[in-house]
Amino acid sequence: MEIDRAGLAEFLRRRRESLQPEDVGLPRGPRRRTDGLRREEVAVLCHMSTDYYARLERERGPQPSEQMIASIAQGLHLSLGERDHLFRLAGHHPPARGASGEHVGPALLRILDRLQDTPAEVVTETGETLRQTPAGVALTGDTTRFTGPSRSLGYRWFADPGARDLYEPEDHAFLSRLYASGLREVLTRRGPGSRAARYAELLLDRSAEFRELWERHEVGLRPRETKRFVHPEVGALELSCQTLVDPEQSHLMLVYTAVPGSESAEKLRLLAVVGRQRLGALADG
Repeated sequence: MEIDRAGLAEFLRRRRESLQPEDVGLPRGPRRRTDGLRREEVAVLCHMSTDYYARLERERGPQPSEQMIASIAQGLHLSLGERDHLFRLAGHHPPARGASGEHVGPALLRILDRLQDTPAEVVTETGETLRQTPAGVALTGDTTRFTGPSRSLGYRWFADPGARDLYEPEDHAFLSRLYASGLREVLTRRGPGSRAARYAELLLDRSAEFRELWERHEVGLRPRETKRFVHPEVGALELSCQTLVDPEQSHLMLVYTAVPGSESAEKLRLLAVVGRQRLGALADG
């Protein structure tokens, strides 16, 4: 496939101009005159330089890689149809849809953008974190930084003992059963050759605890109503976790809240402040 530079540039301009700052979780500012987003704002959302993005809109520069196009599609909050169109304009075949896809749908992103002071994240069915709110990063750390199988919390749970430090020790045994059960359910649903099958194979070779739990063939376990965390800065937290589902991509949005007036609610408020401060420091840097 060949790149359609004129079509790509026009599509990017139209999509950028159709978005307002509040659509993507950005402040509008008192002196704003631009219709839609500025190029520099889109560049920040897409994790690339303003110059690189501007050249695409001006029909210049080398053909963008698939990784760059995926980042632009996510930053511009494109639907799957729009994402696929963008890939074709850039001269690439669109990525697969469904359980293996990592493009977060615009509906989930719009919700996530409005939860900046609430711990929330979007994860795949095998536990890879795709997006987090600043408060979510303050609660669990930046879990999007992992690569390979370690992107999955369920995999890290058995392969990296440090992954358990954030959770109440009394809950570890149940969480081990929960992750093994959940992985078996996903493997059964997706079949051999799936990402879940690969994780199970790796863990069977690596973890005696996982092997013992896998042999039980336990399925149907569901998370408890309250999740108990042991945070390194604010201490013990008891949080409820609500889940929203994107059935098209099999993505889950997890939103953590505390009982109003509780000690955990006050600690969440402190974590929200920490999240905003860290986000501001990154922006200044």
